[in-house]
Amino acid sequence: MSLAMIIVIGWLYVTILIAANEPSIIVGVVSFLFYGALPCGLILYFAGSRVRRERRRFRAEMAARQAASREE
Repeated sequence: MSLAMIIVIGWLYVTILIAANEPSIIVGVVSFLFYGALPCGLILYFAGSRVRRERRRFRAEMAARQAASREE
């Protein structure tokens, strides 16, 4: 996930510079959202999917262990 963070930081820097050079504020904001925020959000979502899956599995195992210890 750290590699994804480096990519996101670099890409956001580039898109901020692009948005700052747009002729109007509205066009700058729209270009930042569509060229910067949306792709970076997707990258972070996909990069974190493995972590979310492992966390879900860990919680299910802990719930099963607690249920087993209550039955004993």
